[in-house]
Amino acid sequence: MFSLDSRLQQDTLVLGDFPLCRLLLMNDANYPWFILVPRRESVSELFQLDEADRQQLWLETNRLAETLKDAFVADKMNVATLGNVVSQLHMHVIVRRREDPAWPAPVWGKLPARPYEVGEIEALRQRLRSALTDDFQFFEG
Repeated sequence: MFSLDSRLQQDTLVLGDFPLCRLLLMNDANYPWFILVPRRESVSELFQLDEADRQQLWLETNRLAETLKDAFVADKMNVATLGNVVSQLHMHVIVRRREDPAWPAPVWGKLPARPYEVGEIEALRQRLRSALTDDFQFFEG
């Protein structure tokens, strides 16, 4: 049975589900920072997914990155799976802009996280609601 790593639960807000992945929003309003987590038990590495799930993960990652690039007018999209702190397989998809506070350095540890305010979360959901339609199910709340 799939369960989200406690660190991801603590640091993110759940937005909804693609066919394979749960979509999370890092609770850091400094950057539009999203995380895809395949809803598979005990998977920490890409190669542990079967071929169909690997293809679906790349499909969802690419679709999300392309959607975010357009929706947030990104200069660059950072896409990575690291897992040094959280071993559960997860894919970071981060919108980068030349004017963001960490540019051009990585976002990790650059600034203290600034939690989203309720209105910011709702505005972000609305921005994504028109772009993520076909196979994405938003969670309300």
